Amino acid sequence: MEKTFLSWNDIETAVESLAHQIRQSGEEIGAIVGLARGGLIPAVMLSHKLGIPLVSEDHEAEGYLLVVDDICDTGVTLEYYIKYEGVLTATIHYKQTAIVKPDFYYSLIPQDKWIVYPWENKDSQTIPDYATERE
Repeated sequence: MEKTFLSWNDIETAVESLAHQIRQSGEEIGAIVGLARGGLIPAVMLSHKLGIPLVSEDHEAEGYLLVVDDICDTGVTLEYYIKYEGVLTATIHYKQTAIVKPDFYYSLIPQDKWIVYPWENKDSQTIPDYATERE
């Protein structure tokens, strides 16, 4: 599987694009939540760029709750959240083979590409450490 290493500049560009998409959508976002591990950093960045509070998952807000993750790979994580009314989703990357499509995403990537974000180890495996530990 091909690995692509991203820089902090790449992330800044992606988050700026997401912020622009969200502003252009006209959707009223009341709060942002970042999913643990990959979604926390982009969620904080979006919170700052949009001036929208970052909250815990159980927080109620005026407007939509924007759930942020780094990637929609299989879609299983986001599938859990989209069943709730008042939730929108945003990811940096999206694989079209995922079972759900985020409301906002920066880049569509092929199924055979593995993204290594700047907050991850450079030697990250193409199967995440938390998945291999279960085997």
